[in-house]
Amino acid sequence: MIDAVTDNKDPADMNIFEATVKHFLAPIMPYMNDPAVSEIMINSASEIYVEKQGQLTKVDEKFDSEDALRAAVNNVLQYTGKRASDDHPLIDSRLPDGSRVHVILPPLCRSGTCMTIRKFAKIMFDADYLIKCGTWTAEAMEYLRICVEAEKNLLVAGGTSSGKTSLLNVLSGFIPAHSRIVTIEDSAELDLQQDHLISLEARLPDRWGRGEVTIRDLFRSSLRLRPDRIVIGEVRGGEGLDMIQAMTSGHAGSMSTLHADTAVDTLSRLETLAMMGQVELPLHALRSQIASAIDVIVLMNRLNDGRRVITEACEVLGLDDTGHYQVRPMFEYRVENTEDGRAVGELTWDGKKSSFVGEPKIRILKPEWREAAKFFEED
Repeated sequence: MIDAVTDNKDPADMNIFEATVKHFLAPIMPYMNDPAVSEIMINSASEIYVEKQGQLTKVDEKFDSEDALRAAVNNVLQYTGKRASDDHPLIDSRLPDGSRVHVILPPLCRSGTCMTIRKFAKIMFDADYLIKCGTWTAEAMEYLRICVEAEKNLLVAGGTSSGKTSLLNVLSGFIPAHSRIVTIEDSAELDLQQDHLISLEARLPDRWGRGEVTIRDLFRSSLRLRPDRIVIGEVRGGEGLDMIQAMTSGHAGSMSTLHADTAVDTLSRLETLAMMGQVELPLHALRSQIASAIDVIVLMNRLNDGRRVITEACEVLGLDDTGHYQVRPMFEYRVENTEDGRAVGELTWDGKKSSFVGEPKIRILKPEWREAAKFFEED
């Protein structure tokens, strides 16, 4: 049986962890407590940067020594039962409040121990909040809501720190409450609000190389848990092939994130990851499966001023006559100059009808279309 890390910790142990973390991370606690700070980057004991409202700033705070920073790292890792060692110099973990932690040990990091903390949002973003901050529009939100409810397979793509996981959290909120959901992650970041939820987390091998549980292991196991929806925090390797095959064999409505810059690049990236599954499959057959498996791609981007916005939402069509991917942009982020020369952008509908028009799972949702009627109504 595959084991997964769970959070069933005794409340007293949780209090101890939180207290010791505050002690060891004392130099950066003001930033941990500042809701405007989203990320804390400890490049070394004497060099710390924070991201605040999308802007990076070097701060004056420091750890007393490399040993003090290493002690803080060891304490943080204890929460998830992990340890820093020469055998495992690259480590993902998290803090008691859900913040994500990544650690790189020297000599891989030449400046010393390096730790980055992606803070867990204390205020959960919701669909209306993303409208207010300009991440998407009411039209785009309604379109994507119908796609999720109609069990379309969806990928959120973008660069590092572009807001992919936050958007995935919001999109997962559209999954009907009666669905049985399984989430799979390297290090738990997703915070789904549905009641019927199973959260699985991968595990590194121990110091003797035993006990490793990969995303791919968990994905294969999840298929035996009778899931209605599978949500993978991020596709990074050979599990991409398993996901594609599951999506094309009855597990509709799955979601994940991926690092890519355009819709076609997203499909090409997924193709490359699927090839890491070490299953010999003709390229045309693999591309056909990917084009059939993925229905919608949403691209997230972090703008120069720090705002995170959706820059494109596309539907994936079949392959063209030359065997290349085809996509249909439904929404694109368009920038216009105002009279005073400022650039103002908004996610705008391209005016195209959805390729899902007429599909039974779309039509059965007609009473809920509202803003989305113009995308899905047959001519």
